[in-house]
Parts: sequence; C-alpha cells; structure tokens
Amino acid sequence: MTDTNQFQPNARGYYGEFGGAFIPEMLYPNVEELRDQYLSILADADFQRDFQGLLRDYVGRPTPLFEAKRLSAKYNTRIFLKREDLCHTGAHKINNTVGQILLARRLGKHRIIAETGAGQHGVATATVCALMGMECVVYMGEVDMERQKPNVYRMRLLGAEVRPATSGSRTLKDATNEAIRDWISNPVDTHYIIGSVVGPHPYPDLVARLQAVISEEIRKQLLEKTGSELPNYVVACVGGGSNAAGAFYHFLNEPSVQLIAVEAAGHGINSGHSAATSVLGTAGIIHGSRTLLMQDEHGQITEPYSLSAGLDYPGIGPLHAHLGTTGRARFVSIEDEQALRAVAELSRLEGIIPALETAHALAALEQLGAGPDDVVVLNLSGRGDKDLETYLKYADKLTK
Repeated sequence: MTDTNQFQPNARGYYGEFGGAFIPEMLYPNVEELRDQYLSILADADFQRDFQGLLRDYVGRPTPLFEAKRLSAKYNTRIFLKREDLCHTGAHKINNTVGQILLARRLGKHRIIAETGAGQHGVATATVCALMGMECVVYMGEVDMERQKPNVYRMRLLGAEVRPATSGSRTLKDATNEAIRDWISNPVDTHYIIGSVVGPHPYPDLVARLQAVISEEIRKQLLEKTGSELPNYVVACVGGGSNAAGAFYHFLNEPSVQLIAVEAAGHGINSGHSAATSVLGTAGIIHGSRTLLMQDEHGQITEPYSLSAGLDYPGIGPLHAHLGTTGRARFVSIEDEQALRAVAELSRLEGIIPALETAHALAALEQLGAGPDDVVVLNLSGRGDKDLETYLKYADKLTK
C-alpha cells in the first residue's frame, strides 16, 4: 500500500485548504498540549498495549465482516457489511472514546466532556468514563434528547450528567457549542472527547487514527474472504464523518477503491430542510476548523435538518471536505424516506435492524452502479435500538 501523506494533515493541521485550529486564546494551551503529545502517546508501546487490549476484550474487536447474500442478490453485486453495530454500546463510537480516555489519563485529566447528537458518542463516552472512574458531562440538544430518549437513559445509568443545549436548533451543532464553552471555563482538569473528525487540529486526525482500526480489519478480512484486500467500493454515512474516516483510512491511496460518502438530504436537497453539506456548503469556519459548511451570504450558519439525529450537522470534517473537493470521494445525498425504506429492507433481508444514520448508507446502494463481479463494503456503523421510537412513528412506511 502506498504512503497516505497526501491525505494526512500538514504541520498546521490542514488537509489541502481545509482544517487548521481556530480557537479562543483560553483554549490554546489545551489544544497545543494535545497537538504536541498525541502522536507520541499513540505510538507508545504501553498505550498501544492498553488500547488494543481494550478493543479486543472490552469493545469486542475485531468486528465481523458479514457477506449479506440476500442483499447482494437484490442489488446484483457482492455486498459485505462491516458489523460496527456489534461493538460494545452498539456503534463505532466506542473505538474513539476508548483511545481518547487512555490519552486523557496520560495527560493528567480527571474530568471528561463530550457532545452528542444521536447519543451513541455520548453513551460511548459515559461508558469509558465509568470504566475509568472519571467524571463525565455530556451535552446534547433538547430536540435530540427527545428523539433519542433510550440513549439519554443509558448515559444517566452509566453515571454521566446529560446537559441539554437549549439554543439555536437545539441539536448537535448547539451541543458542540456548549461543550466548547465548558472547556473554556475548565481548561486545566478537563479533556474534551470530540466524537467526530471535526474541531480544531489535532482532533480530526486523532479521531481518524483511532477509527482507522475499521479499515485495517476490513483489509485483512477481505483478503481471507475474497483473496484480495481491496474492494471496489467502500460506503459509509457522513455527518461529521468519523465512521467514514475509519472505513476509508487504509484505502485512501488505493485509487481502484471508490469511496462513497453518504449524507442526509432530509426532505430534499433544495427543500430548505436538508443536511447535504457537500452540495449546499461553502468554505467557512465552524467549531475550530475551516471546512465546508451550510451558511448564508452573511456567513451565518444555516440550520441543517435530518430525521437522523447523528447526521444533522451543518458541516463535515476537513478530511472529508478535502476528499470531496479533490474528487477522491464521491458524495451521495439520501432523503429521509429513502433511509426509512432501507431500514425495512435490511431488517427483512438480513435480520439486522440498522441505525437511522447507517440506513442512509444502505439507501445509497441503488445509486452505486456496482456490477455482479464487484465487491462492496458498507460500514454498518450502528444498530437501530436507539431509533425504535422514530421507527414506530413511521411504522406505516416500514411495514408496507
């Protein structure tokens, strides 16, 4: 495999024209401390022993690579599902939180904060804080707290304090704003576990490296199952983009592998109720980095919309912005109703109920153009338990 330097951030944290660290002065020491130390900590043999041990014995890795034969027959191609839904806590988010809690401990931090949209990152953060005996505060938009009640209950049961974000659209963007305000007020003892490949450098790179275990496993598993490490397509949903970054990471410099990033189009790209950043976004700064984001002519953020709480973010990670603008990744937009149909389809064809976020990636299968000799790997980023209340509201669409 070739070197991936063209897809790694430079010394200033930029992927091409996207990235960087645009932060308040009070956060500078924290972010600099992290930037100065994260690579050496990640490379440390003791850290890797602890990290790999927890991934194996606590998270349940490696996760299976499952050949979905009935789904494959429907789309006349060979489809493999990377079963991140089988991770402890039910999604890929735990890979990152296990790594960051170990890093926080080595930095001497005793208090953890996080933001969450769909709640999976919040649950994963609360989980590792319970494991390590650390104080945990999770910020979550009021709207998301209502539509993701099971995850709110899980976080509280694990000992976390869940604080509602009551400003703006009261969703993921606003929860992130509140978490950053908390960090500014508590810069000495607090580590902010960002859940996606967003935020100021080094977070996009840190989270991508911790999630890269996904594509590392895919290559080994595909070689065993097909005789080749390289699929024709890798498909993943994108809000901020952590599961996609993990699934793409070890294929970035393999031009034969098509990378498919799937966004939420909500009620339609041009409906005014969408989160399709790659189509609607322009370059700007959000949450500490320069990336593509949805904004008006005055630079004010346009409120995103998706039925999926994990995809209604007005931006994307700077790595994904770079992959999209350079053409290395192809972006696809999926509407709410298409995603709901994909939930029913996977449930009935394979006996797997996916998260609503993941369902967007599944709905993109009909747009791929994959042939019968092609191999498609789809990152099944989360399970659907957390979305059952939403699915009940749309039961007529799901049970036809």
